[in-house]
Amino acid sequence: MIDPGQLVLLISHKGKRYLRKLEAGGEVHTHDGKLLMDDITEVGFGQYVNTHLGRPYLILKPTLHDLIKGVKRQTQIMYPKEIGYLMMKLGIGPGSTVIESGTGSGGLTTALAWFVGDTGKVITYERRADFFKLAGKNLERVGLSHRVEQVNQNIEDGFLHSGADALFLDVRTPWEYLHSIPNAVAPGAMCGFLLPTTNQVSDLLRGLEDGPFADLEVLEILVRHWKPVPDRLRPDDRMVAHTGFLVFARYMEPPKAAPKPEPVEEKAPAPEETPETGETAEDSE
Repeated sequence: MIDPGQLVLLISHKGKRYLRKLEAGGEVHTHDGKLLMDDITEVGFGQYVNTHLGRPYLILKPTLHDLIKGVKRQTQIMYPKEIGYLMMKLGIGPGSTVIESGTGSGGLTTALAWFVGDTGKVITYERRADFFKLAGKNLERVGLSHRVEQVNQNIEDGFLHSGADALFLDVRTPWEYLHSIPNAVAPGAMCGFLLPTTNQVSDLLRGLEDGPFADLEVLEILVRHWKPVPDRLRPDDRMVAHTGFLVFARYMEPPKAAPKPEPVEEKAPAPEETPETGETAEDSE
């Protein structure tokens, strides 16, 4: 049995995918006919259900990968290959508070909301009203909107929030907003950036080097799939290569001046004893 309100992934025999939220008495209309949500609820995950035309559909519980790939988009979203490394590098987990700017269609926002859990919070800034609304619909669709606070505002005037555990900027000129980061995150917080070209990365690095940041890292992530055929194992003809540069840095507050050590008084060396008698050199004189 599957409880109403849960997300299900329906896959046809041709690989067509439908991501839907179960509603009592609801229907899913496909090219192969109509699926009754009550039938899906009764059958359960890992089983098949037939349309009214007798076409079978596999019922699966969607993964985070499925949710991100299923985002309705008006912008390019971040690929899962970057998202996995980003989550580990920024230290995102249950209870984390993370600030994001450049919501776009909400692909990364969905992943952040998934990882912070119900005890964490994602605060995402987006200046364009159309992207702001689209991301909100995508988050509502996958049941993660309660973990996200959306802000329809440009960050050129700074952030409205402070003390975040991590921050990520997916904006065209992130070096212009570095001065606002210290008021938005906690000391020692990790910050990440996504940029498509090398000249943008260079401009960002110059800004990071001039500011209170340390542990700089620049990388790109390439994924090469292989054909899963035991007797003809070889790489796929195409691969997801460069999609963007990831830049990471840790915000560090300027260290306070270390206290000066107190002067230590030098003590006079103790008189030496002779090996045989145990007398000091002064006694033997």
